[in-house]
Amino acid sequence: MKHYAILRLLLAGFFLYVAWPVFPYAQSTLEQIFWGSWLMFLFLVVGANLATLLQMTKPPVMEQEELRSRQVDMH
Repeated sequence: MKHYAILRLLLAGFFLYVAWPVFPYAQSTLEQIFWGSWLMFLFLVVGANLATLLQMTKPPVMEQEELRSRQVDMH
């Protein structure tokens, strides 16, 4: 289901849009670690969803079951 991956990418982009102005204000080490880990997690989410869109991985289990039920209904 490509539209779920697209929606997750749009949501990740929105979160980046909201958080981007706050990045330069991180002064303490703890703040920098937090924003660095947040960015790493964001890149993991974007990468996983791009892999799903490009069909490099299997879709999540929830979406696989829906595809199987549709295939059974068609036959």
